[in-house]
Amino acid sequence: MPAPRHVRGQQRLPDVRPLDRFRSIKIKLGILVAATVTLASFITWVGLSRHLGPTRTLPLAIAISLVVTQVLARGMTSPLREMTYAARQMASGDYSWRVRATSADEVGQLASAFNTMADDLQQSDQFRRELVANVSHELRTPVTALQAQLENIVDGVDEPDPATMEAALAQTERLGRLVTYLLDLSRLEAGDAPLDISQVRLSEFLQEAADGAQLVGAAKRLRFTVTVEPADLTVPGDPERLHQVVANLLHNAARHSPVDDEVRLVASRVGGDVRIDVIDNGPGIAAAQRAQIFERFVRGNNPATTGQTSTGGTGLGLAIVRWAVELHGGRIEVADTETGCTMRVTLPAAGAPPTGEIALTTLS
Repeated sequence: MPAPRHVRGQQRLPDVRPLDRFRSIKIKLGILVAATVTLASFITWVGLSRHLGPTRTLPLAIAISLVVTQVLARGMTSPLREMTYAARQMASGDYSWRVRATSADEVGQLASAFNTMADDLQQSDQFRRELVANVSHELRTPVTALQAQLENIVDGVDEPDPATMEAALAQTERLGRLVTYLLDLSRLEAGDAPLDISQVRLSEFLQEAADGAQLVGAAKRLRFTVTVEPADLTVPGDPERLHQVVANLLHNAARHSPVDDEVRLVASRVGGDVRIDVIDNGPGIAAAQRAQIFERFVRGNNPATTGQTSTGGTGLGLAIVRWAVELHGGRIEVADTETGCTMRVTLPAAGAPPTGEIALTTLS
């Protein structure tokens, strides 16, 4: 992201802002009028007392008063000119310009609001660029692999045997997941995220999710175990959205787990909440990265090797998980553990969860 640039450097004449200490534009205008009137009167008095005559005294008083007015007014209106210049630069796509907000009056407040808006626009433009780049990359990878596989089959290089078709199906499923993630994000930004609330019995619900994850972990011979205490534990929620949460977390855990290992699903009642832990024995997530992994297109790294990016994943799954959890009035976090990784979802055990409306900043 480009460093902010101030319009001050583009001006030919320096600004004098002796009135910045006053907190109201009305007071500044009053001081301006009083100062010019007083100065004009003083010059007129001096001229007449020295017998210069009104023909020379009056034009001199008017000229000096206009100069003082110009200097003071320039300092008062300087933020408005800076905002005009910065707005023109932003219209051409450069969002790095800022204005000096040194006064405490209404113009200074407007300048501060303008700078805040410019920051938001710059971040949005940066996110848009990253979004296009990441989506293009994520779409291109499976499409290229799928195209290569199909071309090999058409050219007779490969036979359409079960293994080849299974690889092609895996790339198609990856494309489908990415499209689903993008559709979910677009629904969130459009404010269309209703919840169909019912009492979800976690024992059967989590076992179903674990059974579905067996296909994901088959290549690594992973085992998925479910523990629910008490056995009849329930939570109010939207089954489809909660399944999205658990399935994404299990998919993440399977991707990072070692071969021939176990992924555990543990649900329990903690005070007025229901806690669901997804536990794996993978490399874990570095403490410095735990706050960022739930943002869009951010992928966790191996904490043991700084800068080593985890393989696979779109960088969207955990952002969708956070969104779905917060829709239910809950929270998600990476629990502190000595080994492996524990993704912890905490949901309210009773009472009506939110209606599905959520601030857009939750996925910024």
